[in-house]
Amino acid sequence: MACAITLGRKEPCKDSVGGLKNIYFVEFGLLGTVSYDNTATDVIDNLTGSTIGGSANSLTAFKYELKGTANTFEQAITASRDNGTVFFEQTLNITLKKLSASDNKELKLLSYGRPHILVEDNNGNCMLMGLEHGADVSGGSIVTSGGMGDLSGYTLTFSASEKVPANFLEITQLTTAVDYPFTVQDFPGLDGTIVITSGTNT
Repeated sequence: MACAITLGRKEPCKDSVGGLKNIYFVEFGLLGTVSYDNTATDVIDNLTGSTIGGSANSLTAFKYELKGTANTFEQAITASRDNGTVFFEQTLNITLKKLSASDNKELKLLSYGRPHILVEDNNGNCMLMGLEHGADVSGGSIVTSGGMGDLSGYTLTFSASEKVPANFLEITQLTTAVDYPFTVQDFPGLDGTIVITSGTNT
């Protein structure tokens, strides 16, 4: 049966850390064909990208660097025995320091849309939020605080409801790669390229 348990689990070593490193926004619907590893069947090993807005089989991801303890990614399991349903509520909270007119414009566009979000943590894991339905901005603020040492920037909350937990992406490239984790080597079956668009420091 489909819900049969297949593995046990040992207590792991104390060698992991918390925290998020980067997130990557991809326009909704432009992931292309998503394929999965033959052995680890929940792990994504290829995204073909889309021809919209670029060359064939290219995927553009917009990178946002994160630093600080206010950035979190959580997945709440909502299950009902009476209704026979289960879904996963994915919530991403980010804090972006410093205000600018260009950031205002981009965050407005993010609020209008429902992007897919790739979440990279400090352990080298990368998970895909909003795979089927995208992620919506569900809250946040544009903050100019009162104290000299207080936040001047943005807080944003993204929410997504999905049938499965956020899938891990198969990462094979060394973490020293310039565009880690997104290079052709990450996805052995990828025919095109993944273009990383990073912001400039202001």
